[in-house]
Amino acid sequence: MDLNASGRGAAQACSNSTMSDAEPHTGTTIVACTFDGGVVLGADGRVSTGNYISNRASNKIMQLTDNVFLLRSGSAADTQAVGDYVRYFSEQLAGELGQEPSVQTIANLVATMNYNNKNNLVGAMLVAGYDKQAGGQVFGIPIGGTVVQESWAIDGSGSTYIWGYMDSAWKPGMTREEAQAYVTEALALAMARDASSGGVIRTVTLDKDGAQLRYIGGNEVPLFHEELQPPAAAAGAAGMVVG
Repeated sequence: MDLNASGRGAAQACSNSTMSDAEPHTGTTIVACTFDGGVVLGADGRVSTGNYISNRASNKIMQLTDNVFLLRSGSAADTQAVGDYVRYFSEQLAGELGQEPSVQTIANLVATMNYNNKNNLVGAMLVAGYDKQAGGQVFGIPIGGTVVQESWAIDGSGSTYIWGYMDSAWKPGMTREEAQAYVTEALALAMARDASSGGVIRTVTLDKDGAQLRYIGGNEVPLFHEELQPPAAAAGAAGMVVG
């Protein structure tokens, strides 16, 4: 009997069991919604490694094409790899078609990669963008590779706390400003309750005129519930970023 082989097999079985039985952790909050003429998407900036906050200003919004963006939650390495591959394939497809691929095509590429590698990837993502065929569009792509088009979509650990808000505050045909406020407030509410969401807020607004990026520092994020106000004097003097 090969004891070394037996040991390796047991270790592999233990490793596989740990990987498959462990609860997926998607510590973050990502939000996207359509409005009359485009789409708004946003994410918080906190990156956590267990109980340790390793980054408070991470950018979880990835540009795939000029008019399509990917919101990432779950494993940063997994979702970034998916985004890199999809961006590469999208550039190839654009060269073949002679024009940018549609938002739905990009969403299907992300979902296909997520589904085909569902046993190896931990990635819950949103694809949002604008094209002249269908205007602003949002697609939810949770862990496992499902793809669903929605008027608004959320994911990540912070999304658990804001389903009620999203349902009650959503209304069809919102203006650009209303949609921006809707996404920002949703993220701030999630950050107030979810320990894995926090730091800064980044949003992107997409319409026929292109993309507009917005950055909201930690000391500018709206506070809710019993959250403590940052020390005004210290924050002002040191340019403090809370989160």
